[in-house]
Amino acid sequence: MCIHQPECPSAAAPDFQSARVVLQCPEIGYSRLCNGIVLFDDTGYLKPDGECDPPRRPLP
Repeated sequence: MCIHQPECPSAAAPDFQSARVVLQCPEIGYSRLCNGIVLFDDTGYLKPDGECDPPRRPLP
């Protein structure tokens, strides 16, 4: 449950990536958002329900 005002979008919302960062681990390469989404530095993400999105940046 989000305690921010205004409330962060849920993990199911189309704008889920606009939720606030609550944990950042730059040395490992990820951030966790208030709505439970884990964003990876390579542009992929993992949702709380297990849905994931692979990296969208081009490979070298």
